Formats: sequence, structure tokens, C-alpha cells
Amino acid sequence: MILSPFEWTIAKRYMLPGRGEAFIALVAGISLVAVSLGVAALVIVMSVMNGFRAELFDKIVGLNGHAVIQAYGGRLENWQTVLAEVRATPGVVRASPLIEQPLLATFNGRVEGILARGNTPQDIARLKPSLKAGTLALLRPGAGQVAIGARLAENLGARVGDTITIINPQGRATPFGTVPRQIGYTVAAVFEIGVYDYDNAFVVMPIADAQTLLLSGDSIGMIEVKTTDPDHVGEILAPLTRKLAGQAVVTDWKTINAALFEALSVERVAMFTVLSIIVLVAVFNILSSLIMLVRAKTRDIAILRTMGATRRSLLKIFVTAGFLIGALGTVAGLGLGFLFLFFRQNVVNAVQYLTGQNLWDPSIRFLSELPSRSDPVEVVAICVMALVLSFLATLYPAWKAASTDPVQVLRYE
Repeated sequence: MILSPFEWTIAKRYMLPGRGEAFIALVAGISLVAVSLGVAALVIVMSVMNGFRAELFDKIVGLNGHAVIQAYGGRLENWQTVLAEVRATPGVVRASPLIEQPLLATFNGRVEGILARGNTPQDIARLKPSLKAGTLALLRPGAGQVAIGARLAENLGARVGDTITIINPQGRATPFGTVPRQIGYTVAAVFEIGVYDYDNAFVVMPIADAQTLLLSGDSIGMIEVKTTDPDHVGEILAPLTRKLAGQAVVTDWKTINAALFEALSVERVAMFTVLSIIVLVAVFNILSSLIMLVRAKTRDIAILRTMGATRRSLLKIFVTAGFLIGALGTVAGLGLGFLFLFFRQNVVNAVQYLTGQNLWDPSIRFLSELPSRSDPVEVVAICVMALVLSFLATLYPAWKAASTDPVQVLRYE
């Protein structure tokens, strides 16, 4: 919609009401602020929700793989053969043997439940970006060295160089009953993945040490698999599932974390719907301000009509005046939203300091910090929605202005 110089001049005049129209200007300003706050709220919440899902996916799937292959009974005896078959499957990027077993750990009288995790040297090396203290190079088979999560280290009061005792209830049988197996391990490294449950429980060791601790011989617990496309992991591993039927079960990340990611998806839709109402309320403010503007400018509209202004021109003038309020509010909302996201952790820390409340408890939120990841498609959709609603809100007042009968208005002037 292209405006002529005359139409643009009148539109600018109506967007900046005079001193006698301060109330109209106030309502228009409130409309602009409301649109910007609505757009900012949508951008912030959707980016945080996307970031939360992406961070959880990256950390959970990055540590556990896209799928796990576990034998019935928990022990995979012929794992070398199965591992070779998995690696030969098209679409599989990486396959690694893995042992995971819930046990107990003690240090200086403190006892914590742990998840003992036996990994290959290649998998242990992938913890390097998450390393907080110590070195992973000491985690060699038979060295008696382990890496533990940062939260677990805090709970036990253990540091690098300390010796923790891991207790396996399935110990050796003696004439006096079963004696739990207790082995001391030196803490060689402390890591922080960023997922509270992992940092609070994981004790990583070479897979040979885990087999010795669990008295499992040469068997392993499972094989973790990473594929080329996590969203189609089921289709990629379908031939392997049929081949291992009756021997082992293949479980992908969607099944393992189904409840968590389904809850996040539902929450994203619910939050988008609820916050869209803010934009809708702002649009009604634009509608009301334009209606008041048309009422205040009825005489001016009649004079413009007598001077030759067409209905189409008046329609374009008032649509432009209202639409620009929505457009400026949308741009301001984008700027405000991205500014908040850039300083999001500082904002959370400031609110926590002022209120004295812990707003981001890692034990509840899973992640250590407030995440954010903006989706360009969603940002564009939010902007388009705000602009379309703003445009629709201008149609009725603009139509009323264009329908003004100058004869009726100026009859008693």
C-alpha cells in the first residue's frame, strides 16, 4: 500500500496528535508499549523454552547417545559380535560399550547414591570440555582412578586426590553371609555436565574397572548408539531391532525421555497461546485509540472529503496510522526481547538477590543456568502475527472514517 505525499502528510499529522488530543496520544502510546511487551514476552519465553529443550537434548543425548541396546537380564555377553553388527548398520555414527549400575559411595562418613559408569577411553575423553578440576589422563584400566560429578563432589566433600569408597551390595559369599564389595578409588577429575541429575550421581571409570567392581566378567550392560539423524533414530535402527529380537532390546532417546520432552512440547504450545493473548489485548488498544481518533477528527475528515479526498485515501491514512503503531511496537518488542535474553542470567541473579529467593534451582530445573536459543522461524511468526493483528485492528476505524458523510457532519457548521 503506497501513500501519496498528501496521504502521508495527513497520516503523520494524525500519528502525532496536538495538545488538545493528549488522551488519544496516551492511549496510542499505551498501545505501542503493550504490543512491544507482548512481542518481547513471546520472544523471551519461546527462546527460553527452545533453549531448555535444546540444552537438555544436547546434554542428555550427548552423554547417553541417541539409543541404547540392552540385553534381557542386564548383561550382554556376546557384546563384541553385537557391537560389530551395530557399527555396520547404515546411519550409525558411533557405537560404544557401556556399563551403568546404581551403587553407593562413601567419604569421611558421608554416603551418597551414585551411578557407576564404565566407559571406553574415547568416551571418557569426551568429558574434557566439562572438566572442572583434575585430569582425565589418569583414568586408565587398573589404575583405581575415577571422575565424579561436581554436585556429588560437593555432597561428599571430596576433592581431586581424595579416595572415595564405592560399595557394591552384590559382594562375595562367605560363611557369615554375603559381604558387600568395597573398593577405594582416587578422584582424578571433577566434571560438570550441566544436568543436575548427572552431576549429582555419575562416577565415571574405565570399563575394565567397572567390570571388576561389579564382578561381571567380560560382559557389559549396554551399547550406546549415535546416529546421523536423532529425529529418525527409530527408522535407522529398525533393521537392527529386528535382527536382535529375542536377544536384546533397542530403546531410543524419545522413549527414554518421552515424558520429559512431551511435557516440554505441551508447555511450549500452552505458553505461546497464553502469551499471544497479550498481543491481542494490545491490538484492542490500537483499535480503541483509532476509534477515538476518528471520533475526534470527524470534522477534519468531512473537510478533507469536500476538498476532494477519496474514501480510499482516508482508508489508507487511518490504516497506516494504526499499523505503524503495531509495527513500531513489534520492532521495540524484538529489541527488548533480545536485550533481555542477552542479559538473562544477570536478570535472574538480580531478581534472586532482591527477593532472596532461588529462582533457578538446578535440582528442579535440571540445568545449571537459564538457557536460550532463538528460532528464526518462530521469531518471524511472532512478528507476522503481531503485524497482521495490528493491520486487522485498523480496518474497522479506517472504514468508519472513509464512510463519513461530509454533508451530515458539516450541515450545522
